[in-house]
Amino acid sequence: MAVKVAVLCGGNSAEREISRRSGQNVFSALRRKGWDVDLVEIDSFDGLPQRLRPYSAVFNILHGGPGEDGTVQLLLELMGKAYVGSGPLASALAMDKVEAKKAFQGKNLPTPPWLLYQGGELEGFAARAVELGFPLVLKPRREGSSVGVRIVKEEADLLWHLREMAEKFTEFFAEKYIPGREITAAILEDEKGPKVLPLVELRPKREFFDWVAKYTPGECEVFCPALLSPEEEKRVKEVAHEAFLLLGCRDFARVDMKLGPDGLPYLLEVNTLPGMTELSLFPRAAAAAGIPYDELVDLLLRRALNRLSNA
Repeated sequence: MAVKVAVLCGGNSAEREISRRSGQNVFSALRRKGWDVDLVEIDSFDGLPQRLRPYSAVFNILHGGPGEDGTVQLLLELMGKAYVGSGPLASALAMDKVEAKKAFQGKNLPTPPWLLYQGGELEGFAARAVELGFPLVLKPRREGSSVGVRIVKEEADLLWHLREMAEKFTEFFAEKYIPGREITAAILEDEKGPKVLPLVELRPKREFFDWVAKYTPGECEVFCPALLSPEEEKRVKEVAHEAFLLLGCRDFARVDMKLGPDGLPYLLEVNTLPGMTELSLFPRAAAAAGIPYDELVDLLLRRALNRLSNA
């Protein structure tokens, strides 16, 4: 039976435009590889089962929201579709930064100390957050691409920033800022298991690797492979690999870390559907490992199809 493939992109999260760019790139690559493929761009999840019914395989490249938090993954499981990426549980766990951090701590993997806000008066939360020390990082519990992230340098500014966060997000957390180098590890799974690709070091020209630094050409210096000592590289790769396995990820993921002054790689988050745009870090790491973009996309789709045929 001929395989008909849908590249699913768009969605309704803050990362919609990045997903569209990723989707277009993946779609073009699969066409060049000879697949029977359609670009399925959505702005709502209403009627999604009907739109996906004609396809036997889905290359899901939705970023954020229901596309990445396990909801769409569960739908695809129930529909019996082959799909690229982690399953529902791993997707949900990785998207929930607080639950992921709890998992890291349970396995003694380094992650910055944090304090969760789930509603209530902000003054008491601010008083407890101060104990983490400054600078502080404020992050939404379930967003990607640095959406909503802000750095607070002084106690005098904290309450104002907390009020801003509370207006935009129902849940967020304060996290101790870790100075040091921004490192990301792309992990690609093959028949031998997950393999950490050449590490990427980011040197943003802004305060941190925010949305603008991520998606604006020239706003961030990128070094791949990262300029690390053999000991640092080994330590970072081990932590990234353990995080991937711990959360139960599959196919591919990107693990973001801060390499602190103490030499420890602190886990910030695991991204189960990394960007696949022309500026994205995952394809860059794959290229450094000798895997061209088209070959990478083809490999990921074939993994998904093999799972379905072996089920």
